[in-house]
Amino acid sequence: MSWKDTAEPLLVRMPAVQRPEGHVPFKRKLTWTGGVLLLYFFLTNVKLFGLDIDASQQVFGRFSSILASGQGSILQLGIGPIVTASIVLQLLGGADLLGLDTQDDPRDQILYQGLQKLLVLVMICLTGLPMVFAGGFLPADTAVASSLGIGTTGVQWLIFGQMFVGGVLILFMDEVISKWGVGSGIGLFIVAGVSQRLIGGVLTTPFIGNSEGIIYTWYLFITGQRGTGPVLAADGLQTVLLQGELLGLFTTILIFSVVVYAESVRVEIPLSNARVKGARGRFPVKLIYASVLPMILVRALQANIQFLGRILDAQLGSMPAFLGTYANGQPTGGLFYFLAPVQSRGDWMWWLEGTTQPVWQILTRVGIDLFVMLVGGAVFAVFWVETTDMGPEATAKQIHNSGMQIPGFRQNVGVIEKVLERYIPQVTVIGGALVGLLAVMANMLGTIGGVSGTGLLLTVSITYKLYEEIAEEQLMEMHPMMRQMFG
Repeated sequence: MSWKDTAEPLLVRMPAVQRPEGHVPFKRKLTWTGGVLLLYFFLTNVKLFGLDIDASQQVFGRFSSILASGQGSILQLGIGPIVTASIVLQLLGGADLLGLDTQDDPRDQILYQGLQKLLVLVMICLTGLPMVFAGGFLPADTAVASSLGIGTTGVQWLIFGQMFVGGVLILFMDEVISKWGVGSGIGLFIVAGVSQRLIGGVLTTPFIGNSEGIIYTWYLFITGQRGTGPVLAADGLQTVLLQGELLGLFTTILIFSVVVYAESVRVEIPLSNARVKGARGRFPVKLIYASVLPMILVRALQANIQFLGRILDAQLGSMPAFLGTYANGQPTGGLFYFLAPVQSRGDWMWWLEGTTQPVWQILTRVGIDLFVMLVGGAVFAVFWVETTDMGPEATAKQIHNSGMQIPGFRQNVGVIEKVLERYIPQVTVIGGALVGLLAVMANMLGTIGGVSGTGLLLTVSITYKLYEEIAEEQLMEMHPMMRQMFG
């Protein structure tokens, strides 16, 4: 008896959002999407009851925007458990250890979805329990413990229970948007969190210490004064560019332009319909074919490693020096320091005040981060393409089943697959590495509001794809026959 037979009774009974039986009108999709987005914003403002807010610590730091996490709220975990479960499943699927055919076998598709939900619940526990009980990141409020009469441990379990509910809610919110809305729930939550920080960066930039924000910086340039003296004489050009966020504005615009341009670079494979004479189309193989979403997997893996380091430091008090040394919750040496991604200019501009790390350690850390993002971006892009039915074989079947063929070639799945194999694998690797490079550059130069480079890339790419999906939905609404033709 295989593991599938043993686990099937449990996996098929995992709760799921019911799929719509027929076509969902575009307006209804927008309603579902907008409603879930409002619910997300509401839940990020529902604070954990029993939590000592003043003593709590930032768990994910700048990873919070990527993981759509609301610090100290019921959505403290964000999409972290979902992403971590996806990493585990992709690694197991890539090694062919699951033995599931998610392309052609409906039973295996149901088992895969059930297994993913089960893993998400496990990851909620594995991530949430150390935050509350081990690392001291989310301490219980002693006043609440005294008033309820359940002790500190009881309040800690109460905090974890709320986090567990929040993790389950965001799982089903993502599923509602995927089945009843437009786009992906995970992508929508990331865009929402990053957009908040971008707007804050334009106004006041409260997320990065004493930075002044774009509007105030331009006010200084227009008036030429700070107090009684000229702004450049008072602060110097370096301070205006770095703390005034002019460099962050330039980087944000540059990354936005590069991603939009990369999204438009594509190889178009001509198609013709064998059943409808004269009906032609094109299948685009974009430069960023796997999208930017695999970057979530790379950064989530890095976030989990850093989270593990902070827990070990909190529990052991002092780790061996080769593993890591910490100051104010941040690694300053050892393995965890070198594995920590570059998050801001201060992490690598050793000529700035306050930088105490030796130059060779800073350069080594930058090199490791660049290597991890380039290789990890390419590897996870390949995994993403294969597990989301975007590979040559799955795409060839989709094109063939829609009645399309490549002009000049026989109407055969194998023929279409061979043509796609000339482009998709190579473009996937190049696009994944390019996205990794852009993410590191954006982090090193800084962006508006202290948004991480990966978060900015995700926001631009997801918004662009959301625009394309909305345009496609509107086209299908105006021409229902196209929906029947292309499935």
